[in-house]
Amino acid sequence: MRLLAIDTALEACSVGVVAGAVTVTRSEVIGRGHAEILMGMVEAAMAEAGLAFADLDRIAVTVGPGSFTGLRIGIAAARGFALAVGKPAVGIGTLAVHAEEARALAGARPVLAVLAAGRGEIYGQRFAADGSEAGAAEAASAEALAKLLTRDTVLAGSGADLVLAALAASEPPPVIHRHSAPDIAALCRLALAAPEPGEAPRPLYLRRPDARPQGSARIARR
Repeated sequence: MRLLAIDTALEACSVGVVAGAVTVTRSEVIGRGHAEILMGMVEAAMAEAGLAFADLDRIAVTVGPGSFTGLRIGIAAARGFALAVGKPAVGIGTLAVHAEEARALAGARPVLAVLAAGRGEIYGQRFAADGSEAGAAEAASAEALAKLLTRDTVLAGSGADLVLAALAASEPPPVIHRHSAPDIAALCRLALAAPEPGEAPRPLYLRRPDARPQGSARIARR
């Protein structure tokens, strides 16, 4: 399968292209400004892989949780590419990518993937040793997520230390990685194995955006 994968969910802008035995990945931590560099990264990765856009079989993108603006940029780009080449776009959860990276590093272990979300919350989701979802993604407190840990579960993601701090256990679980942005190679692996999507990717929002319109700035309707 020939694949284009895009991640703009958090502080990194990442692109992966898979063409048979060739895999090209590019990733840059930028914080903001994904829209300004994404297309250039896609074109460069496609050229390095020796692929034309018409050669693609599938487009993949992270759908969240993550930055509201970042998710919209990546998903809009993936859906646009899919429409242009007439091929499906598949959405992959950010936490699933973190769990996949953890299994690649630690072997087949149950994973609690956790991302620091601010405002006293953590995005978290449990995954079984085979990578299947063992629970839904949620925004919760460190204490609530700590209760989901079992004896053989490992932690992965930028929220790991917050969960460890909330644990009363004397033997804390291993932390496989503390990354915030998803690993593009892990995204590519999940996208290649994903079933044929039934609908276009949509963002996974677990809470309301931080920025909201000010009531005093609204124009009254007539």
